[in-house]
Amino acid sequence: MFITPVNHGRVKFVINLGNPLLARADGAGIQGVSVDLARRFAGQLGVQCDLVPVNNAREAVDLLESGEADIGFLAIDPQRQQHLQFTHGYLYIEGYYLVKHDSPLQDIDDVGQAGHKVVVGRGSAYALYLSRHLQHAQVIRAESSAGVVSVFIQNHADVAADVKHQLQRELHSQPGLHLLPGHFMLIKQAMILNRQHGPAGLQVLQDFLNDCLPNGELQDSLQRHHVTGAELVSLGA
Repeated sequence: MFITPVNHGRVKFVINLGNPLLARADGAGIQGVSVDLARRFAGQLGVQCDLVPVNNAREAVDLLESGEADIGFLAIDPQRQQHLQFTHGYLYIEGYYLVKHDSPLQDIDDVGQAGHKVVVGRGSAYALYLSRHLQHAQVIRAESSAGVVSVFIQNHADVAADVKHQLQRELHSQPGLHLLPGHFMLIKQAMILNRQHGPAGLQVLQDFLNDCLPNGELQDSLQRHHVTGAELVSLGA
């Protein structure tokens, strides 16, 4: 296979803990949909699965670009495609805005107005997207998705931007907040690897996902980890 000879029977999967929808660390170790996919793929190759946890997407990209990790699980974004190649997306995640109850902001189209402070997770796909599209607002970067709402509150910012699932979790512990109606983007998750592995390497990953989607493995993983706010992508979409 494309990776095995390089790493002598081991594959390093970088796991982004900054997206708790797909991966998390607890007393039982690293768990989540990304971990399930990594172990399933390594088992299919017949190699050892080495998990490399990082705190945010930027760290994951750095490891993949440098070759210190082989495969990652991140959102598709054009700024990541110079050195990395992506499978087709397998999961949609909605990006939402959170504001305080007394905020004058009522619509997602109002967020980009001059003077607004918008907190995002460093290196995340939605942070890259908003950095390109919010031409007048000030973008503030938290170290990870999990820290977005804390930084939003500490900096008296106007908006917290994150994946819907994470923001909904924060609503249960932080009073006086609500989500603006509607998503500002659909974040398409993919498996990725360095371009040095070439089209053949990418095809191996794509064939793997093409098998996991129709046979129900991905759906089972989402249910097992109680993932809500995400939707599987139809093959070819």
